[in-house]
Amino acid sequence: MTDVIGVARPRIDAPGKVTGATRYAADGYVHGLLHGRLVLSTEPHALIVTIDREAALAVPGVVAVLTAEDLPTTGAGGDRSTEPLARTEVVFAGQPVALVVAESEAAAEDGAELVLVDYEPLEAVVDVEAAMEPGAPLARRPEEVGEGEDLGSIHAGVDHGEESDREEQLSANVLDRVTRSTGDAAAILRESDAVAAGTFRSPWVYQAYLEPQVSTAWLEPGGVLVVSTSTQGSYATRNTLARVFDLPLDRVRVVAEPLGGAFGGKFALIEPLAAGAALTLRRPVRLVLTRTEDFQATNPVSAQVTELTIGAREDGILTGISARMIVDRGSNTGWGLEGITTQLVAGPYRWEAVDLRGYGVQTNRVTFGAYRGPGAPTAAWALESLIDELAATLGLDPLELRLRNAAVEGDPGVGGRPFALIGTREVLERMRDHEIWTTRSELPSGEGVGAAVGYWPGALEPAAAVCTVDSDGTLTVVTSAVDMSGVDTGFAAIAAATFGLPPERVRVVTADTAGGPYAGASGGSKITYSVGKAVERAAAAAREKLLAAASEELEIAPGDLEVVDGVVHAVGAPDRSVSVEKLAQEARRFGGRYEPIEGHGGSAQRSGAPSVAGHLAHVRVDRETGEIELLRHAIAQDVGRALNPALVEGQMRGGTAQGIGWALFEELVHDEHGQPATVSFLDYAIPVAERVPDIETLIVEIPAPDGPFGAKGIGEAPVIAVAPAIANAVAAAVGVRLRDLPMTAPRVWAALDGSSTNGSAP
Repeated sequence: MTDVIGVARPRIDAPGKVTGATRYAADGYVHGLLHGRLVLSTEPHALIVTIDREAALAVPGVVAVLTAEDLPTTGAGGDRSTEPLARTEVVFAGQPVALVVAESEAAAEDGAELVLVDYEPLEAVVDVEAAMEPGAPLARRPEEVGEGEDLGSIHAGVDHGEESDREEQLSANVLDRVTRSTGDAAAILRESDAVAAGTFRSPWVYQAYLEPQVSTAWLEPGGVLVVSTSTQGSYATRNTLARVFDLPLDRVRVVAEPLGGAFGGKFALIEPLAAGAALTLRRPVRLVLTRTEDFQATNPVSAQVTELTIGAREDGILTGISARMIVDRGSNTGWGLEGITTQLVAGPYRWEAVDLRGYGVQTNRVTFGAYRGPGAPTAAWALESLIDELAATLGLDPLELRLRNAAVEGDPGVGGRPFALIGTREVLERMRDHEIWTTRSELPSGEGVGAAVGYWPGALEPAAAVCTVDSDGTLTVVTSAVDMSGVDTGFAAIAAATFGLPPERVRVVTADTAGGPYAGASGGSKITYSVGKAVERAAAAAREKLLAAASEELEIAPGDLEVVDGVVHAVGAPDRSVSVEKLAQEARRFGGRYEPIEGHGGSAQRSGAPSVAGHLAHVRVDRETGEIELLRHAIAQDVGRALNPALVEGQMRGGTAQGIGWALFEELVHDEHGQPATVSFLDYAIPVAERVPDIETLIVEIPAPDGPFGAKGIGEAPVIAVAPAIANAVAAAVGVRLRDLPMTAPRVWAALDGSSTNGSAP
């Protein structure tokens, strides 16, 4: 249907959310519900000597004070899921050490305040670079280090590079090393006509979702563990819980409730706590984190140090790139971003030689997790800043330099894997022609315009969907995908256009793991590309059954029929018709002549669908204070095909706003002893409406060959290159280049004053 795809429509979940009718994970009623409250470690690194529960158990309403030994976990591993409560050693301030369970939230909170934990402090490892040195104190005793589930594969299609140089002398805090090399980068850089180099630092960043982490667990009469939770992936969570508690998969049912924001941060983190308590006490248990607990005890994105060198010939052709990228994993021993970030630091460009090395390092900071485009903003922050410096050295327009080196389909990427169809050139051309860029030379003193480009490779995961026509002629789409960004509205459009119904006559149901078709976790910009394709095929299969029934009813061959607005009629003869509703009723009645009109579809995408987003930032810098004011901002993005432009623009604006947070405001701070200093929104700044200008969106459509109607995932790319675009604008405005995020007023002022080592003259 031509009036479905590409038409802006409201989200189908908007009325419930706007009116407050949507029931989130903390809202559901469960009979006999108990409430949990965590006791968090006050030490960044210590041995647990004793846990005194006596005073807490005396509080009226307190049912239990659970410690690690009380939970029926397998104990294998050592990651957060297998050790939801610290067993013998705490490795960050804020790590859960006990769980108080009570009849009311108030009683649980009162009890938690009375739990006394005696610690034997150990030396805290806080500086990630010092932690790598041979002989450095260990952030975790060796016997406590285990392997957890690698969530990196959930977020991006990325390999883990070559065998690293194991002769490099490093401490045992370095958990992983990744090397990616092609050609002799060092030699090519020495021969380059221009070279730019720098060390770039990015901080820990909190996902700042509206709804804190929440999970409820109970046992059904048959012994099935049910977990109702705010999660990005029901099947991923089920698999984790089955592994942690050594349960058969059919004994675990996960219900993904409407999600109040996640951005990569909600992957089976607190579910083992609620589930473990329910299994131990044989009563329903709900755990809702306070905002302070969410800041201290969850999994923000990690800090990173990137040492980068790039080169080019005098004609602007990029030559070599060399990087040393240190990822602070905090307490996460199971997986890291060193694999993803070393792939993405080369950007959507062609290089003659690469030498990229990544290190995953444990420290005594909070557990790290994913955040929109994990590993990509930190990579682009370094690369896109230096691309501008190269352009200045060579006397080239920064966008022209990028255009000369933009990768196209078939060009070899990092590791030799060729780029899929990618819209880098088209995005850059839209940026080049935009008024913000073409008028940049007319700005007054203290103002400047910067540009930057980032890309996300996309991710692949098999998926399935079911479409069934009810007796009223409406179409129900069933998936197990969690709607994190409006994907259900996209599914409705895909199904409507494929089947031949108006979108208003399509509803989307999210099934739980007891019987829903498989879908991977929502993340990595893969749900529309993978689950959406399954929905398209399921709707097509249902349409085939509909046409078979209509063919018999009308005595017309299926190939001569079409479905328009819920009516099947002969092509070119609309008077010979039958409604979808009538056929569905015949297929759902006793003695009916037709099969139920249902279709099953699956997908297993094998080709990636990378998305590119470019940013233009116009800033004013106050030389007296260092304050950066963002005056205008535009984003151009290759979205494949815009199924619903309103949703696409919302993703582009939302990602840009979060990128502004990376650039100017957000930083989770620990002091030199490893104690968290930013534990609420009073301490942790995020962009507010008055600091974010109107964001102009430029939709670029390069249809993905294998995507549903040419669509691809678009959620990650918008956040990636915001910070370097703003940094390049600051350099254009006042002539200094910043190396540390966020670019706060004191840092800019120090760079202007010449007293900072974190900025430099261009």
